[in-house]
Amino acid sequence: MEERVVIVGAGQAGGELSAGLRKQGYQGRIVLLGDEPHPPYQRPPLSKGFLRGKVALTDLYLKPLATYERFGIELRLGTRVEAIDRSTRELALQDGSRLGYDKLVLATGGRARRLRLRGEETTHLENLFSVRSISDIEAMRAKFVAGSRLVLIGGGYVGLEVAAVAVELGLRVTVLEAAPRLLARVTGPEVSSFIEQLHRERGVDLRLGCEVQGFELDEAQRNVRGVRIACHGAAERLDADLVLVGIGLVPNTELAAAAGLAVDDGIVVDECACTADPNILAIGDCANQPSTFTGGRIRLESVPNAIEHARVAAATLMGKREPYAAIPWFWSDQYGLKLQMVGLSAGYERCVTRGSAGGKEFSAFYLAGRRVIAADVIGRPADFMAAKRLVASRAEVDVARLGDAAVPLQSLAA
Repeated sequence: MEERVVIVGAGQAGGELSAGLRKQGYQGRIVLLGDEPHPPYQRPPLSKGFLRGKVALTDLYLKPLATYERFGIELRLGTRVEAIDRSTRELALQDGSRLGYDKLVLATGGRARRLRLRGEETTHLENLFSVRSISDIEAMRAKFVAGSRLVLIGGGYVGLEVAAVAVELGLRVTVLEAAPRLLARVTGPEVSSFIEQLHRERGVDLRLGCEVQGFELDEAQRNVRGVRIACHGAAERLDADLVLVGIGLVPNTELAAAAGLAVDDGIVVDECACTADPNILAIGDCANQPSTFTGGRIRLESVPNAIEHARVAAATLMGKREPYAAIPWFWSDQYGLKLQMVGLSAGYERCVTRGSAGGKEFSAFYLAGRRVIAADVIGRPADFMAAKRLVASRAEVDVARLGDAAVPLQSLAA
């Protein structure tokens, strides 16, 4: 019988894998299951161009629908998987049917982390939003009206991108961040300070070290009208017309866990995307994988990771072993500035900067000893390319020369 690969999750990773298999010459059946009504699409533009109304819905799609037909990919949208039966190699679908597989790939992604307030249920609130899907943005966009008061809970990259769009559309924006500085988990104080100043200059009201204590609702108990906060011991109430919660992502691991697969901040896989079950792989945001870069295990939430992990899985399914070895990198766009990040700065010992923060063009290099383990680059694309080489090479650098803008960065990356 013809072999069947079933991919659960029609996001970036699942979409890339389905097409990648065909490009590598896979001749069996490919079934791609997605619980949303849309084919695989890009998520980064959701908080930027799509929210602003400058990116059309179909422009989000990774490939035209006709491509899936041409590649012989069975795309089943609006299809939710309820369970995996590993003994029979079947999936139980929400409509009561069952679907067999020879190889199964879990590309289930993640969902927006919910805000948990003591004694308060928030799922029914009509003006409380998150940013994860097309439907999230479509529901929220109509309320992005000039003069409206947006309270944004969480000062991560996605939330700050939404803040930038909101300011440009004329909303009054307040950002609440629990940590003492923005982006404290992923970047150093120098870049945090730059991002903070960037938003304050545009009129964003930033509240750092701030705890959300509760909501005040309208008479119908359907909309938030006020957010109760405590900042540095002082209690306050903020008026709100809409509230956005951007406090991270929770990997969708429930299917895997219920099927008895190992789960630890993601579905546990090896360097070739394989779980302990020889017939099941996992890729993308939902997968926890070994990292040659960190020497430990890691779960990455990024487009580059989804693309690379899909490539690794395609090779595995084709009978080849091509272990994941890519260096993590990310990007963000705010107020027309491109922020590019490579590596992971956790555990760095010192930060060396180049350029001018005031001129909106500077780079921050994070070092462990004399090795550059990560870099944040703003408005200096040549620096970013050199930084990727520095991080990938693991070579020791002359720290004084690294901090001297007169020394070509490329000479250090040779």
